[in-house]
Amino acid sequence: MSIFELFIDRINSPQINLTGCCFQLVLSMLLGAIVGFERRRRGQTAGVRTFSLIAMGSTLAMILSIYVPQRYEGMLDGDPTRIAAQVISGIGFLGAGAIIQMKGSVRGLTTAAGIWMVSALGMAIGTGMYIIGVLATLLILFILVLLERIEHRVSLRSESRIIRIRTGVILKDISKYREVLHNYGVQLSNFFVEYDFEQQETRLNLVVVVRENVDYVHLFNSFETLYPTRTITLANQINI
Repeated sequence: MSIFELFIDRINSPQINLTGCCFQLVLSMLLGAIVGFERRRRGQTAGVRTFSLIAMGSTLAMILSIYVPQRYEGMLDGDPTRIAAQVISGIGFLGAGAIIQMKGSVRGLTTAAGIWMVSALGMAIGTGMYIIGVLATLLILFILVLLERIEHRVSLRSESRIIRIRTGVILKDISKYREVLHNYGVQLSNFFVEYDFEQQETRLNLVVVVRENVDYVHLFNSFETLYPTRTITLANQINI
């Protein structure tokens, strides 16, 4: 048997051995780093090192899950799924740490989902499912890179925003604002209004659903021509 054949036999062996463990740890580190590089390129806090460590940690946990029953057969009631189950539940803490909430806007959901997926990828490598692990990495990159480009191209992304308008008149009707929003393809889902009769001022909060390619500059200029306008701002929270 050649060295290469011996190596393939070792890494595919159901029994825990040094060669197989080293290969699994290195492979999971590389696959995790690939996903982490893509997240870091997008400016996310969790990057190459974080994803590599998560993948390696999950692989090591899976190796331990398999090793304990094999090593102490007949001495302990080992359950190969016990440690793996704790990895799945425990990884939620890292995922929660990747999610950031800023004034009503939530960021990091995709990174949190990636962390959870990479932990499962590491466990797949730890059980010897190398082809599945590589395929999962390719699918993760497809979702993170190619699907995002498709979303941008067909303008699938929509987000909820608040347009705050202060006018120098008491508004009794917002139909003109509705018409402008319709012309720009912006959906009005709700609105809130406050009157200041002493200052003859109306504070209007338009809750809208917009696509990411909307032209706010021209939209706000169109608003300004409707009534005497003091301020127009874009926000994530209602301010009444």
